[in-house]
Formats: sequence, structure tokens, C-alpha cells
Amino acid sequence: MTDTATSKPEIDFASLPEVDQSGRAPQQRRPRFDGDVSAMPDRACWALQHLLTRRYVSSESDPDIYSWILEYRTDLSVRLSELDLQLRITEQVDIAYIEQARYEPTRGAKLLRREPLGTYDSILALHLAQMMRAGGDSSFLITRDEIHGLFSGVLNDTDRDTVTFTARIDAAIARLAGLDILRKTRDDEDSYTVSPVITAIMTASVITELQQQFELLKGGSE
Repeated sequence: MTDTATSKPEIDFASLPEVDQSGRAPQQRRPRFDGDVSAMPDRACWALQHLLTRRYVSSESDPDIYSWILEYRTDLSVRLSELDLQLRITEQVDIAYIEQARYEPTRGAKLLRREPLGTYDSILALHLAQMMRAGGDSSFLITRDEIHGLFSGVLNDTDRDTVTFTARIDAAIARLAGLDILRKTRDDEDSYTVSPVITAIMTASVITELQQQFELLKGGSE
């Protein structure tokens, strides 16, 4: 008896569909509330909420939320683009924040209406950003007296009143502390740690503009 070999069809592996190695397995999602129709996972939704309501999210203070922003950055960018907003992630200092897209919509409305920094807040941020970059983008300590010394060149008429001048600088310190740019040290309430987040917020164009404002302030203009 002669064995008859059964021929098997050859498989063309090149024609098989590719498997997305980076894709997440689909999961059953439960609505968070009655009427929830979101297409994004809960963590992506929470990350989006934090981005829309805060000036920035940092890995240091909110590691979970920051990691979700990185994980769902594509989905978040799409949602934000629909609102004329852009996701910015500065991985050198591990922070994420959003900016208003720079164009003039014909029928749109600007959603990002945050309270701007005042003159002294901005000037203090300018000095701190310059010091941070000069030191290699590393956190550093600064005292309240040293901060006041940064404004020693201001000699305009209004700020020759020492009490008013001091109060304005103290208010700027409090404002940047509220934004988590300045952080009080545990051992000394008049010493602050400057967060590297400031180098991401203070872009080169912003620094140039504020430097011009500071020169005007030194020259006697409000």
C-alpha cells in the first residue's frame, strides 16, 4: 500500500492583518451617572476635567492624573481640539497644561478665560524663570528678602511709597504660592522652593514681553 501525502495549502503570512501591539483591550464601561454617554474611559475623563480647571498638572503633586494624561494624550488632544484648545506636555519637568489655540474663529468662543497675572506677579515670575534657567532648570531656594531684592530697581512714583511697594511684592509672592510655583519650606516660612514648572509656563516669547514691561516699570511707568 502506498501512502498518499495530503498537501496542505501554504499560508501567506504577509497577507494576514497586523495586530496593534499598543492598543488597549476593549473594556466594558459603566456610566458614571445617569445620562453618561462618554466614549472615553473614566480616567481619561477625569484627566480632562483637571486640565480644564487647573493651570497645570504635575507628576510631582498628582502622579496618577499626570500618568492618565500621558496614557490618553491622543484622545484628550482630540477632545481639546474640538474646543480650540491644545494639550501641552513638558516631559523635562513632567507637567501638562492646556493653551488656547492661536487663531481667530469666525463663529467660535474662547473657553480658556483664566485670571491673568498682575504686573508684579508677572515680573516676579519673569525673574524666577530666568534664575531657574540659569541654574539648569533645577529647583532652588529663595527667601522673601531675596524676592524683595529683585524689585530694587523699581523707582516709579507710585512705588516710592515703601508700604505700598512692600505690599505689592508680598501679594505677588502669595499669588505665585497659590499657583504652586513657590512653595514654603517646612523649616522657614520666609523661604520658598521654586518649582521647575515655571520654565514651561514662562516661554521665551513671554519672557521677552515681560522683560520689556519690567524695563518700563524701572523707568517710571506703571
